[in-house]
Amino acid sequence: MNGPHRDFLAAGGLGLLIGDGALNYREEKILETFYTYNVNKWTTATFDYQFIANPAHNADRGPASIFAARVHAEF
Repeated sequence: MNGPHRDFLAAGGLGLLIGDGALNYREEKILETFYTYNVNKWTTATFDYQFIANPAHNADRGPASIFAARVHAEF
């Protein structure tokens, strides 16, 4: 994050994606793991998990857990 934008947020400004003013900055840490399963010759299913500590570099938010699933088929 660049200096002017960080100063703007620290003064209480709201960010488009972060949505918080006066952030309590900490290092954002992300752990991601996934598993792919071959259903058959043409189809795979993927399961994904993400753990985010201090999302958007804000120690006052999180941690956040995100789960996802995807099915891919080729014909």
